[in-house]
Amino acid sequence: MSTEIQARLDALFDAERAVRKSHEELLRGDRAALVRTVREAVDAALATIEASPEDANIRLVRLAALLGDADGGDAAVDALIDILACEEPEARHVAGQALEDLAFDRFKEVALGIERALTRLKPGSAALTELPYLLAEVGEPGCVKLLGRFLKHEDADAVAAAVEALVEMGDPAAAAMLAPLEKDTRQVQLDDDDAERVSIGDLAAEARQLLLEIEPGPRKGASR
Repeated sequence: MSTEIQARLDALFDAERAVRKSHEELLRGDRAALVRTVREAVDAALATIEASPEDANIRLVRLAALLGDADGGDAAVDALIDILACEEPEARHVAGQALEDLAFDRFKEVALGIERALTRLKPGSAALTELPYLLAEVGEPGCVKLLGRFLKHEDADAVAAAVEALVEMGDPAAAAMLAPLEKDTRQVQLDDDDAERVSIGDLAAEARQLLLEIEPGPRKGASR
């Protein structure tokens, strides 16, 4: 075994232990003060993401993990959604997982945060296209109603994501929500690796037909 490699591994393990210890110690303190400070740190990291993307990503990943464990209420949910809107995939993944875990425990809290996001985030925000898929994963009955609000958004990509999320949830009752979109001519690109574009109307019509073909039954997540 290489002595140098073993030394680096030991250093890596020591660093991981230090991170976990700091994480736990922060959570044992004043939670409200922690969330306020983390919120400020999130804003600072997002402000530097273009100039120092690697450093910003490191900070946002750790901050998202803290927010997910801090029981921080509205402030924590809003901060996680703001991280979900950034351009760093790793930070977005951690924030999305934290939001999903929170939604299973405190759905109303996350649902209200998503409602706020629909009004405060500008069209084109990455979070607007990520949140519908998160709702589909959670699968609570209230998710369908929330997705209905995404269907009315001015951001065409957010609308397309909501359409796909409704199909993923597989609730036939949601088919009626898609009918008003069938004449929508806005074009979206469903896959980053695929140049083909499709109209919202065509997407909605296909999704509506798929939902109508599903036999009514227990909704996803109903027993969780």
